Amino acid sequence: MLRSRYDDGEARAVARYLLEMSFGLQMTDILCGATEQLPDDKLQSKINRLLDGEPVQYVTGTAEFCGRCFNVAPGVLIPRPETEELCRLVEEDERANGERNRHILDIGTGSGCIAITLALDIPGTQVEAWDISDEALAIARKNAMEHKAVVKFENVDILKMPPNHPNVETNSMRGACVTYDKIVSNPPYIVPSEASEMEHHVLCREPGIALFAPENNPLLFYDAIAVYAMQALRPLGKLFFEINPLFAERLGEMLAGRGFTDITFGDDRFGRRRFAIATKPE
Repeated sequence: MLRSRYDDGEARAVARYLLEMSFGLQMTDILCGATEQLPDDKLQSKINRLLDGEPVQYVTGTAEFCGRCFNVAPGVLIPRPETEELCRLVEEDERANGERNRHILDIGTGSGCIAITLALDIPGTQVEAWDISDEALAIARKNAMEHKAVVKFENVDILKMPPNHPNVETNSMRGACVTYDKIVSNPPYIVPSEASEMEHHVLCREPGIALFAPENNPLLFYDAIAVYAMQALRPLGKLFFEINPLFAERLGEMLAGRGFTDITFGDDRFGRRRFAIATKPE
């Protein structure tokens, strides 16, 4: 039945995910005919949602990320493998410097997957997470509670950041604002002209507010975050971005123009330029 929407391999993967996450069935259960004992109405209802183009993660209400299961709903972006790589870059940098009691901010947290992963995988780290969606923040808080992760969530719009936000502590000796050791973000970075290349279930089902940046200003969110980060990062603090490969060069120029140094880029598993790291000068 699912083959009317998916190819054979994807149909099998979607069916296995649905049966495991919604009904707790493993492959051995499926092979032993356990699906025949499922309530027909519940199973068919979920299949109908899949056939209607709803992502399986929304149908099951769960998504896997960095070896953990997170609650998701149409109000939050479904976590991607590329974003797992972003977390790994942050964690590798933390292991390299070997310091403890670090302070990390995740901007545009969505389901909370980045913030929660970093809070759990980097012991002794204080993690804060911002989003403009109360619905997303409710899901993120639920995820943090279920994973027993300590994360401070707050509704903050980075595009409307006041000059003296209470999260920024003034250091009178330096005459600057310093708080965080790292700021991490996977902000909206797709422009509307790319929509024709996107899969239908992503375009029509996932929240556009988490996907799209203005056509005439694709770096809108990156620039706002960079301006804030130059205030809020400690000297030698780092900014970590997931990025649109189409605008990597422009992003590098913008970050340099905002005063960041040691700007480097990394590729995702498909060889696309997907990550940017920049350092606030000492």
